[in-house]
Amino acid sequence: MADPHFKIIFNGQLRNGVERETASLNLTELFKSDASIVEKLFSGRAATLKHGLSHEQALRYLEALHEAGVEAHIEVESPVSATSDDTHQSPSYRPQIEPSPYASPQAPVVSTLEGFSELKVFSVQGRIGRLRYLAWSLVLMVSIGVAAAICAALMTSSLIAGGLLTTIAVVAFIIISVQIGAQRLHDAGWSAWLLLLNIVPFVGTLFPILMMVVPGNAGANEYGAPQPPNSKTVKILACIWLLILALGTAGFFVGGLGLFENEVQTTANEYENTLPYDDDNDNDAAQPADSTPPSVDYKDK
Repeated sequence: MADPHFKIIFNGQLRNGVERETASLNLTELFKSDASIVEKLFSGRAATLKHGLSHEQALRYLEALHEAGVEAHIEVESPVSATSDDTHQSPSYRPQIEPSPYASPQAPVVSTLEGFSELKVFSVQGRIGRLRYLAWSLVLMVSIGVAAAICAALMTSSLIAGGLLTTIAVVAFIIISVQIGAQRLHDAGWSAWLLLLNIVPFVGTLFPILMMVVPGNAGANEYGAPQPPNSKTVKILACIWLLILALGTAGFFVGGLGLFENEVQTTANEYENTLPYDDDNDNDAAQPADSTPPSVDYKDK
């Protein structure tokens, strides 16, 4: 006897504390489908989201739906339904929903079942965690360093070409920085507009540190499902970037302290040079007294 197959049934019910807009966005990201089609799922009628699953696959898919903020349940497929699904799509079997948006042919099956978002470097959509943010930042800084070296070499032969390439590199650096910064903020459930705090005096020096230390949401939030697990490469690159930042910060403070001491010494010397001195009085006080005895006029008496 063949192993039974299972299907996932959803009737539009939300999990406690989850808003409909958030759940709709999460399902749109999970299914890689259109938002207008996902909205039809919340009509209150039962809809089959996935069928032909093993029991293990069904449990994993159900867990992903729970992380997206919706309630669903598993039902056993009858052999007739399974045979019918293998040959054609029966209108009486799934009358409320179109099959294509939920087959997820574009997304990897493992990513969809586990509820992970798709990684996109050149996008403001999606989520990345702290380690991946550090790793991507290191790669970006190395890339801009290589581009700067190429621009400097090109400027020796052509100022126009070197200047044009420098402009392109700077614009690309800003755009990519905004993109990965937006995904880092999304992971914490924050709006990407908070990146504007980087241009605010004083706050702009502290906010990048906050972006590196604030933890992300464990499950799905209004910006989508969480990122995939960090690979070993991501962890290594993140550690390298942290080490570079630590050494750079230490060097900055040591060098700054030395400059401060030199400035204090210079200021003290200049102040001493501006103090008034009474040279005449000093010279008079320094001359020894006349030790010659006074002359005496003796007269004969």
